[in-house]
Amino acid sequence: NFISIYFLGTGSSILSALQDLFWLSKSKVEKQLQIISVLQWVLTFLVMGVACTLILMYILCTDCWAIGALYLAWLVFDWNTPKKGGRRSQWVRNWAIWRYFRDYFPIRLVKTHNLLTTRNYIFGYHPHGIMGLGAFCNFSTEATGVSQKFPGIRPYLATLAGNFRMPILRDYLMSGGICPVNRDSIDYILSKNGSGNAIIIVVGGAAESLNCTPGKNSVTLKNRKGFVKLALRHGADLVPVYSFGENEVYKQVIFEEGSWGRWVQKKFQKHIGFAPCIFHGRGLFSSNTWGLLPYSKPITTVVGEPITIPKIDNPSQKEVDFYHSIYVDSLIKLFDKYKGKFGLPETEVLEVN
Repeated sequence: NFISIYFLGTGSSILSALQDLFWLSKSKVEKQLQIISVLQWVLTFLVMGVACTLILMYILCTDCWAIGALYLAWLVFDWNTPKKGGRRSQWVRNWAIWRYFRDYFPIRLVKTHNLLTTRNYIFGYHPHGIMGLGAFCNFSTEATGVSQKFPGIRPYLATLAGNFRMPILRDYLMSGGICPVNRDSIDYILSKNGSGNAIIIVVGGAAESLNCTPGKNSVTLKNRKGFVKLALRHGADLVPVYSFGENEVYKQVIFEEGSWGRWVQKKFQKHIGFAPCIFHGRGLFSSNTWGLLPYSKPITTVVGEPITIPKIDNPSQKEVDFYHSIYVDSLIKLFDKYKGKFGLPETEVLEVN
């Protein structure tokens, strides 16, 4: 009996050790999958458009030129699709890779109010950060359950129109419900696509990305009123959205106003549409080295209360200013209400530039 008990105890110890080893391995595998999922998106953001363009040009110069020619013919035929709501794929939006992407940080979507499916909406997303990682994960994938939290609402994340001139990249973006941030695209979605549409506009844009740095909560908003005018023209309700932690995932070299570095950034922003940033995150194999991977800091995106907007075909500047001021006040109240819950001191003030 003693021997039986001894071996039973030893067997239990071995089994326990094997279980611990199994769970450790599973944890490591999941972490690597999270890193891979984020890395693929970072590379997509930075190089996919240029890489696909160069590959297409190369194919046209080889014996496989017919394949490239067929794709170019398709591109011409399909050129206006991004302006007409795109071509979203629920299959792509539900890829498992996006759940690993979500868990890397992690990213969370917080709903504060219901949205009516009989209305259309313009979400103002703040702040931009370096890559708008929270905006992408929450509204271009189903990883954080946007369709379950806001049933009947179709989100469209708006980004630079130039991205939709890049082969392959344009199709990849459209599959997630991403659209060009231009008047034609927004007008179509808000006037010819029924109700229950929500366009997410990162209001601060490239200008705001130049000032994002860990520990800083500031938005570029005072002179950004075009989205309010669009909302008035279509009678689309405005919804303030603040993403706590968006500025924490990358570190950036900030050039002072008047410096040569800021001059170069502004020239790029004016003529190309984006501003080149000198930034870094962590390395691929170690969080103690520099690299392109963002730091795994939590990002919590809070969707605020919708502001009811009347439909005015030709709104005056006074009307635009009035609803813009209401929006700014709502965004500040949203920030103040939730800042303490997501790691900020109660004394923290949202800087509106």
